[in-house]
Amino acid sequence: MNNQKRFSGRRRGWLWLLLLGAILGAVLLAGTATVMHKTSDTEFCVSCHTMQQPLAEYQGSVHFQNPKGIRAECADCHVPHQPLDYLTTKIGALKDVWGEMTGKIDTPEKYEAHKLAMAQSVWDTLKKNDSATCRSCHDYKAMDILAQSPEARQQHPVAIKEGETCIDCHKGVAHILPNMSSLAAAGASELASAAAKTPDSATTLYTIETQPFFLSAQDTRHSAGNLMPSTEVQVVKHDGDMVQADVKGWQQDGVAEAFYAAQGKRILSVLLGDDARKQLKTLSTITDKETGQVWHEVALQVWLPKKNLIDDQQKIWRYASDMMSSNCTGCHGLTALDRFNANQWIGVVKGMAGRTSLSQEQIRVLTQYVQKHASDMNSAQKQ
Repeated sequence: MNNQKRFSGRRRGWLWLLLLGAILGAVLLAGTATVMHKTSDTEFCVSCHTMQQPLAEYQGSVHFQNPKGIRAECADCHVPHQPLDYLTTKIGALKDVWGEMTGKIDTPEKYEAHKLAMAQSVWDTLKKNDSATCRSCHDYKAMDILAQSPEARQQHPVAIKEGETCIDCHKGVAHILPNMSSLAAAGASELASAAAKTPDSATTLYTIETQPFFLSAQDTRHSAGNLMPSTEVQVVKHDGDMVQADVKGWQQDGVAEAFYAAQGKRILSVLLGDDARKQLKTLSTITDKETGQVWHEVALQVWLPKKNLIDDQQKIWRYASDMMSSNCTGCHGLTALDRFNANQWIGVVKGMAGRTSLSQEQIRVLTQYVQKHASDMNSAQKQ
């Protein structure tokens, strides 16, 4: 009898212990969930004074105020919903606490200096997880594309076809885009390094930037004109650091100061000085049936420094494509290159150039890229 009482007593003790453990576990779980939730709400996120600039940008965005009255809070974009990713993100946020303690971005100047790096970190994460937080609200399959704005109706089918993810086109959707000039400068430097490795055996080369040319390898004091970025030249011979090359194009009758990459297209290839105009050779002449304009196929032999020539035009296009992605898609989405013809692209780029951080030279490269891949350029010309 005594043994049964002792057993029953021990059993009740274990039950009380289990109950107490369950209660403590529930309290701990509830407390943890509460802390996690409270440290993810927008009020907590913007409580530090360094967040006032990001807050102002967010409050000016469509995610804060819109006709439908649907607001995306900070965590909706920055904290993934999957348990493991959620926990990893919360732990990784400790670096932000350290940054706040050390004053990493405690002035507007410091914030601007670090803005690009912070943005890239978020963009990289969204790119890797296929914009998971965006897709918790937005889904291609749920979109009524025909009911969207004309711009969205153009862009979303392209994005779906190309397998693009949300952040590829919507980098500036909640915060003002950072200054992208350092990215473009890094791309230009990488392109120059690649050009420096171009073998002397290459016979077809392309200019990587606006390139002054000369009519003699010995007299390089004054250029005879300029070749635009991406202009194709055919090598004749090498002389030290200089290359003699032939460049061909199309010149409109009556326009002596320049010639173009294609007949009837304003894709500027060469600007000609007085001496260069005298050496220009006319290969053929045609009359455009639609416009009645007379065009001359022309050729010129020039001397160029080989350091600014590359044998792989695709490297120029990758550089230009990266600039377009960084500076244009945040506002316009993934604009298809064949959306406009070569001549229309001139006005499009000029109209938007002032809203980017691109230099005049970078704008020239970008213009060449979109023009040479335009709707009225055939596949051979787009290579």
